[in-house]
Amino acid sequence: MAKLLTVLGKYKNKAKSILKMENKEELQTEEQALNQETDNVSENIEAVIEETVEISETEKLQGEIAELKDKYLRLYSDFDNFRKRTAKEKLEMIQSASEKVIVDIIPVIDDIERATANAQEGEISEGIQLIFNKLSNTLATKGLKPMDAKGQVFNPDVHEAITQFPAPTEEDKGKVFDVVEKGYYLNEKVIRFAKVVVAN
Repeated sequence: MAKLLTVLGKYKNKAKSILKMENKEELQTEEQALNQETDNVSENIEAVIEETVEISETEKLQGEIAELKDKYLRLYSDFDNFRKRTAKEKLEMIQSASEKVIVDIIPVIDDIERATANAQEGEISEGIQLIFNKLSNTLATKGLKPMDAKGQVFNPDVHEAITQFPAPTEEDKGKVFDVVEKGYYLNEKVIRFAKVVVAN
């Protein structure tokens, strides 16, 4: 653009000098020189215009490239987040797929434990005890784990207080005194709260 202004300034100065000339031959010579310079100026103007058009097209294309690159990065990160979220949900689903069945089996386990604890010697055969142990071990491999609540500090996140009992010592206050019904974890998730008696 500066080049164009310089050329136009020269052209203006030449025009002024031509107007001052009185000699016809000088006027013709100057006219030819002026025509030649005008041609040069028009060529320069065309070159500057072409250069400006090329620059503006280049800038436009670079802007489009930057925009497409930004869209690609956003789409890639969205897909990556979707993939991670889906994998996490699938893993959680696999781990908790058997939760309802195990929750339904827990009362049967409670009944067997009560029967074993209250039975007199010889009433429950060794074979039944082995079958119960095998069931317990199988459920343990699936992630079932009983809570150890007795003597622990009462925690409402895992314990359900049925009643309160006067604490025998100051040390026992706020602790679980007795377990009425065992609580269970399935893969570190509480699936049944322990029903407890709290010393107060």
